[in-house]
Amino acid sequence: MEESQISYFSDLIEYQGQALGDKPYIMFGEERISFAGYDQATCRFANGLLAHGVEAGDGIAIFMENCPEFLYLFYGVPRAGLYSVPINVSLMGDGLRFILENSDVKYLAIDDTLYPKIAEFDSPVTTIKRIFVRRTTDQPLPDNTIDIKELFAAPSEKPAHTVKEGDISQLLYTSGTTGLPKGVVGRQQPGIALWWKMGADTMFAPDDILYTCLPLFHANALMLTAGFAMAGGRPFGLDVKFTASGFWDRIRFYKATSFNGLGAMIPILIKQPQKDDDTNNPVKIVNSAACPANLWEPFEKRFGVKIYEGYGAVDGGGLAITNRGDGPVGSVGKPAPEIEWRLVDNDENDVAQGEYGELITKNKNQPASKVEYYKNEAASSKKVKGGWIRTGDLFYADNEGYLYFVDRKTDSMRRRGENISSWEVENMVEKYDDVEVCAAFGVPSELAEDEVMIWVKPKDGLTLNLKDLMQHCANVMPYFMVPRFVDVVDDIPRTKTLRVKKTAMKKQGVTDQTWDREAEMPELKLKK
Repeated sequence: MEESQISYFSDLIEYQGQALGDKPYIMFGEERISFAGYDQATCRFANGLLAHGVEAGDGIAIFMENCPEFLYLFYGVPRAGLYSVPINVSLMGDGLRFILENSDVKYLAIDDTLYPKIAEFDSPVTTIKRIFVRRTTDQPLPDNTIDIKELFAAPSEKPAHTVKEGDISQLLYTSGTTGLPKGVVGRQQPGIALWWKMGADTMFAPDDILYTCLPLFHANALMLTAGFAMAGGRPFGLDVKFTASGFWDRIRFYKATSFNGLGAMIPILIKQPQKDDDTNNPVKIVNSAACPANLWEPFEKRFGVKIYEGYGAVDGGGLAITNRGDGPVGSVGKPAPEIEWRLVDNDENDVAQGEYGELITKNKNQPASKVEYYKNEAASSKKVKGGWIRTGDLFYADNEGYLYFVDRKTDSMRRRGENISSWEVENMVEKYDDVEVCAAFGVPSELAEDEVMIWVKPKDGLTLNLKDLMQHCANVMPYFMVPRFVDVVDDIPRTKTLRVKKTAMKKQGVTDQTWDREAEMPELKLKK
């Protein structure tokens, strides 16, 4: 295949398999899968599914921990005309069932350790015809299931199916923080693969090795690591999960020169005990999202790396903003010239420079840009109005037009007539020496606004002096931002993508065990 023949991502897989042959693509522990081997494996999985009766247009859900088989399926099933639906492995019960039913999948690939979540349903999901199980234990296969290894026995020739423009290739479900999850539709687009290839060559040097320990059901690992590694012909190391204490050892094991760091990763890593060999690692670039500005330069100095900050979203209509060291610390950079952008309030009026506003964008080259949610026209229409795509995220801009991420709109609070970023509160609380980590959120106020509540985890072996902590907050925060309610906790619950589970925190709210600053410390003077 010639490079000029590359149109869809499946073409790119075939091209890289032929061009790069035995060069490693996926490094999973001691296992190595070459570009040619990956090309063949995706064909085997696609052909194996066809042999089990799948038809073009069918969907398969992927409910698995990180593993090569996940990637064989996700990027392989479109070669047979199927679409895939990665599912968060933490889901269970009604939330899991909703996605399986809403997505109309007829097939399911699942880890044996996760199968009990399906078995516990009150009734089967009747639309699912076949279940393929990846065995990770010695337990026998559940009844009426198929060992996923059978798919490897299928021929490695390219499937006869022809990819067509507009075919659905995947549904990526949002987290559902403001309601039921929504499936973001990905469709086959001619020429998209070359865009991936050009993007990878811009982002990475020829000898780069990528790494991820983030979950493959999330677009960050699935596309920004595995996808760009394929597009650029670079190897990448894959681990099952993030562990702060062993992170840099895994980096050295794979000789990785680049990794993607979601916002929580950098604070977690920098709070690990310092070691003499902190700078003795091969990483050159950290592609970060929501890195706290106060940790940016200390992290770079301690670990000998360079942080590139970026912003994007799976339902952002292709929007990507990056600060590749050419913008101020803390900024995500400036949108590309073809992107019109505004920061607006709840009434869609432009906010003043330096004020918080929701980022909305429009692509001058694609005036008909849209975001499509599966079987949810109302949500699709609400997302895009008058050609403007709403990000749902708050930013502010400086006088040079650089953008600074503030918070998710749904995580922000309003108190005393002022908008408050939970992210900003957390960062200032975490500057207090005895605090390991903090999560901030709003709870109902008697004044029909929000009261600021925080959960704080102390550093190991320490007991927090909450009055001293509040004095710290009063010294570094405006009066309206100082937390009123505090719960001291053993841990901050997080999702697999290290996002704090604030919905459950808000639901619990203030309890009899909660410390109330106004009751316990009425003498505290706040800055006005």
